[in-house]
Amino acid sequence: MAKKDEQMTAFLSEAGIPDQVTRQALAVDAVLQGWRRRFSKRELGRMALQELGLDLDLPKLDVLIAAWAPANEFGDPQEETMVSTIAARLNIDPSRASRLVSELITQGLVQRGVSQQDARRTIVEVTPQGAAVVEAVRTIKFLILGDFLKGWPAEEVETFLPLLERFSTWSEEAYDKGTTSYAPTIKALREKLDVPAQ
Repeated sequence: MAKKDEQMTAFLSEAGIPDQVTRQALAVDAVLQGWRRRFSKRELGRMALQELGLDLDLPKLDVLIAAWAPANEFGDPQEETMVSTIAARLNIDPSRASRLVSELITQGLVQRGVSQQDARRTIVEVTPQGAAVVEAVRTIKFLILGDFLKGWPAEEVETFLPLLERFSTWSEEAYDKGTTSYAPTIKALREKLDVPAQ
């Protein structure tokens, strides 16, 4: 363990986190930070758009895919897709989703429609051209991911997937734990920094 992490490790130990778990958490964090930096560039998505010759940026692609609603990401949605549905799927502001949907309408990739459940509601429908774009981009993505995973033994993938899914929920719990379970510990850290309480 790096010398600069020793003080934190001691502090965490006093808070009930064993040294071995801290070492493991540091290793996981290093992998995640490297992954985050690579993913934030969205190189695979950019490459797919470029290679397919599409005049589309990544935020619009995200909205188009959310409107198309792949079952592996969003389950098998039975409800109609509205701008608010897209905003919720992507965890973005509804006004941003609305603007991006309008731009996709201009490009002919989605269209507005009338709800069959409530004629007062406007729904968003992916056009055949939009569906073709989503299918092409996803095919490139899974061509590359599939090529990577085919080198793994099936047992490793079967072990990895539920662990990855389980691990992915930690960030959903992090805020609540930080404000409840570890509030006294975080207060002690704040006091060390001499930052006034909010």
